[in-house]
Amino acid sequence: MAAMMTLVDPGDKVILFSPFYEAYSTDALLCGAEPVYVSLREPDYTFDADELEAAFKQHPKAIFLCNPSNPCGKVFSREELMTIAKLVEKYDAFVVIDEVYEHIIYEPTQYTYFSTLPGMYERTLCCGSLSKTYSITGWRLGYIFASPALTDAIKKLHVYLTISAPSPLQEAAVTGLRFGRDYYDGLRAMYTRKRDFVMKRLDDIGIGHNVPQGAFYMLVDIGGYGYDDDEAFCRDLAEKVGVALVPASTFFIEPVHHLARLQFAVRDETLEKAMERLENISLLKK
Repeated sequence: MAAMMTLVDPGDKVILFSPFYEAYSTDALLCGAEPVYVSLREPDYTFDADELEAAFKQHPKAIFLCNPSNPCGKVFSREELMTIAKLVEKYDAFVVIDEVYEHIIYEPTQYTYFSTLPGMYERTLCCGSLSKTYSITGWRLGYIFASPALTDAIKKLHVYLTISAPSPLQEAAVTGLRFGRDYYDGLRAMYTRKRDFVMKRLDDIGIGHNVPQGAFYMLVDIGGYGYDDDEAFCRDLAEKVGVALVPASTFFIEPVHHLARLQFAVRDETLEKAMERLENISLLKK
């Protein structure tokens, strides 16, 4: 919200890729801005460069990226980011990039920091978080990385929004910042194992899904069960099968009702039990 308020005035436009983390559109509307949506297309959630430039031709103040993506686990390639960067420069816009899953990247995917691209440092506001990297989500600790001019502007605003995170939690979080390379390698290995386990079990059951390149989410295909309402499907799944998924329509501007978000950042025994229960998903078929 602070990033949005720093860059956007009432009446400005902002580009959002769909699917998107739902807070982005809400933040834009609270700022009086107008979201301009660009579709990410199944199965690998790529964008059409012409559609993206058509959005930039509306002269947005900024484009917002979640990389890796919540909800689908997409990681934008360097080539895709270069396409975005050229349009950002051409149309004199800013980039706000949500990088809270930057350390959860699956091989052979390579992660590119947007601010390192030519000419992008002064135009980029990176939002980071300690929550996902160090499994302290309840602490609500995050940070920004930006040029001095953007940082000074956001600091002036932020003090009136949250003042600061609790100082004892900040002191404790320094422990994580001192971890060595082995920690981050272990984090990636752990989530790789969980991702691969879930994908294999879904394949065995016959549930379609995308292949996430980062983060700990994937979108599963629920279109074959006779529902035209993903909320109703997820409600029945929780009540009758005992597994909770998130209706994916909450992340899309398009009328998407055949997908649900699955997150696998839970204990191995919980994942095992969930996959066992999903073997009964055919009970929902109409």
